[in-house]
Amino acid sequence: MRRARSATPSTNTDRHTTQRKREFTTVTALTLSTSGAATLRADALVVGIAKGAGSKSADLVVASGAEAVDKAFDGKLATVLETLGASGAEGEVTKLPAPSGLKVPVVVAVGLGPVPAKDDAYDSEVLRRAAGSAARALKGSKKAGFALPTESVEDASAVAEGALLGAYAFTAYQGGENRLAPKGAKADARKLPLGEVILLGTKPRDKAFKAAAERAVAVAEEINRARDLINTPPNDLYPESFAAVASAAGKEHGIKVQVLDEKALVKGGYGGLLGVGQGSTHGPRLVKLSYTHPKAEKTLALVGKGITYDSGGISLKSPGHNETMKCDMSGAAAVFAAVVSAARLGLRVNVTGWLALAENMPSGDATRPGDVLHMYSGKTVEVLNTDAEGRLVLADALTRASEEKPDAIVDVATLTGAMVVALGNRTFGVMSNDDAFRTSIHEIAEEVGEASWPMPLPADLRRGMDSPTADIANMGEKMGGGLVAGLFLQEFVGEGIAWAHLDIAGPAFHEGAPYGYTPKGGTGSAVRTLVRLAERTAAGDLG
Repeated sequence: MRRARSATPSTNTDRHTTQRKREFTTVTALTLSTSGAATLRADALVVGIAKGAGSKSADLVVASGAEAVDKAFDGKLATVLETLGASGAEGEVTKLPAPSGLKVPVVVAVGLGPVPAKDDAYDSEVLRRAAGSAARALKGSKKAGFALPTESVEDASAVAEGALLGAYAFTAYQGGENRLAPKGAKADARKLPLGEVILLGTKPRDKAFKAAAERAVAVAEEINRARDLINTPPNDLYPESFAAVASAAGKEHGIKVQVLDEKALVKGGYGGLLGVGQGSTHGPRLVKLSYTHPKAEKTLALVGKGITYDSGGISLKSPGHNETMKCDMSGAAAVFAAVVSAARLGLRVNVTGWLALAENMPSGDATRPGDVLHMYSGKTVEVLNTDAEGRLVLADALTRASEEKPDAIVDVATLTGAMVVALGNRTFGVMSNDDAFRTSIHEIAEEVGEASWPMPLPADLRRGMDSPTADIANMGEKMGGGLVAGLFLQEFVGEGIAWAHLDIAGPAFHEGAPYGYTPKGGTGSAVRTLVRLAERTAAGDLG
């Protein structure tokens, strides 16, 4: 999966554009432009509409940024949209032919929900989701202008990020020019993502706007690369090939990458990784990515669960639960994307990523329920359920990460179905050995638009993992299973190190219809939280 080199960002009086390529697909370009909506030549114009506060509950208000578009409709854009049944609800998309006063054929109106109170701006997540919904609706288009509210840097950043994430499409196995497509197959242009997003009414020469655009591109592209990895079938993505992707990205972005193969894992005594991976023909790997900044004062360690396919092992999953288990490496994908984002943004913090990669398969060589594993930490673990494998590979990686004495460790994993039962499909749980750190992670997640909820680590649940055979068992009480998993991981964190565990089992893989900027399939959950945590750490905001 060789990654194409990026095009050099270009600037001129009216535009600031940047574009790159991923392994599988060409990403959407982003342009900042001072051009007016009335003069823009593109395939479509995106405008925002909101629910007004008038006497009629259905009254619509055209959001700022679309004044020229409304003028082209003789000031009756809202009336036309109401006639077509538009309500202004968040994420609602209405397409209508453009009048002669515009140089585009189509206007796309996207709902923003209720009009904000006087002097208030639209919430960043509202703008992010609206831009994502519009970008999804424009799949197959080459260029679209976004005349959404972008007066402030924060608004422009949200719209840019949402549009780039909403434009995502995984087309690697649907034809086109890539090594995976059948010979002679041709890509369906209607399935390709929107080619270029043009943010209208912005300030291309303003340093703050340019920096916001570049950040949005870097983070969105790495989230989309994480999505590519998550969506890749497990016959093409396994520990060795995932490690190769990480190594290639390291060379491109100046990140030092170290890969421990099976021989190195045996020599080092990584019993958790070896125990989980020994049933597969694809051996496990531990990948270390090190981004360093010469002026950094803090070090952040990120640890990701990377089970490239999870059959459950000998404790085989029940029918209906295997089909999406290619997504069980979403935590490692998130960590990988966050480290590369930190490098691309040049953050003044050292960030080390640990990808604990294995394939959990049943075979004559597989770990059995009742086996005892000798972990990297020196502890022994009785395996009562081979489908509780993620905590085993994370345990080895957490111990290894702790040896380097980072200022904080955050692990990310699609760890337990219990967390989905507790929090649903869109919210991840946050556990920590430090209440203040847990609160910070939760607040950061909410700030960047990722739903999270702080969860406890009740000491009384630890007794359920007592084993008569080993130091600890990999299973405990059934009730509170997500918390039990967190307590298990805590056993392998170095003393005195602030640690947080993000269980992203719910939001990591979306099986329903796309919404906002969230696609069907891999979502890239937790990447934005990790990147903002790295930014906060670089700025000294976490103490």
